[in-house]
Amino acid sequence: MADFTADRAEAGRRLDQILHGRLPQYSRARIQQWIRDGRVLVNGAAARASSLLRGGESIEVEPAEPPRLRAEPEEIPLDILYEDSDVVAVDKPAGMVVHAGAGVHSGTLVNALLHRFGALSAVAGEMRPGIVHRLDRYTSGVILVAKNDAAHRKLAAQFSGRRVEKVYLALVHGAVKQESGAIDKPITRDPIHRTRMTARLHDGRPAHTEYRVTKRLAGFTFLEVKIGTGRTHQIRVHLASIGHPVAGDTLYGAPAQVPGRAPLGRYFLHAHRIRFFRPADGETVTVISPLPPELAQWMANYG
Repeated sequence: MADFTADRAEAGRRLDQILHGRLPQYSRARIQQWIRDGRVLVNGAAARASSLLRGGESIEVEPAEPPRLRAEPEEIPLDILYEDSDVVAVDKPAGMVVHAGAGVHSGTLVNALLHRFGALSAVAGEMRPGIVHRLDRYTSGVILVAKNDAAHRKLAAQFSGRRVEKVYLALVHGAVKQESGAIDKPITRDPIHRTRMTARLHDGRPAHTEYRVTKRLAGFTFLEVKIGTGRTHQIRVHLASIGHPVAGDTLYGAPAQVPGRAPLGRYFLHAHRIRFFRPADGETVTVISPLPPELAQWMANYG
């Protein structure tokens, strides 16, 4: 149980915002669930997450552990690009979350995989069966999945040893000056905006991104991007750090609306190609995912 009194300085702010500031170890989504469940009382009565406080209120919070998440099979179409006895390569659409978490429990890639294949590697736990690496929700493209534990460990070793080649296609704002280049900046969680990562601080995990210009358009540059590391939001953070955010990525500085252009509704970032060594025999496998039609059309319309 947590008890405290709202400060006068907190007057006019939402209840869930105040609680998140007071209890930063818990996500805002979890706090909002506590409020819905009646575990938060303001002056002894239940309140809504959007309630604006005046300051001076007595607030009681009864935390609850989140329900145990376990992925469940769902009949969701999958586009399989490659499959053998150990590995599946899926063409993930933009908008699909890879695995459950942060308030998302259905419609995930894992749910679809469990329905299609039944059992997958258990190395990553019940919530992430088969998942060796991830793509952001609004990034599309090829992603590898391990069918069994032995394959998972071999693939994970390839990723950690930087033996997997990952190539992305990205449309960024502005005219990138150099025809090619590399970005070596450490990436860490933004200390103020916790949903963001940042490359503006000197600490963090090392990250290496290479890019090559493939086409120039009015107000944009189309890039081929390779990453030598797999940090959270790496490409988005690195490109934004040099003044060229990915189109559609408002979290890292892209405008929500470009005059004269239809809203994109996703990031213009696509995992185009992945090259790895087949766990069974070490043979090289290259899997390619074409640029999705909606991205190709969006670029063609305004090229």
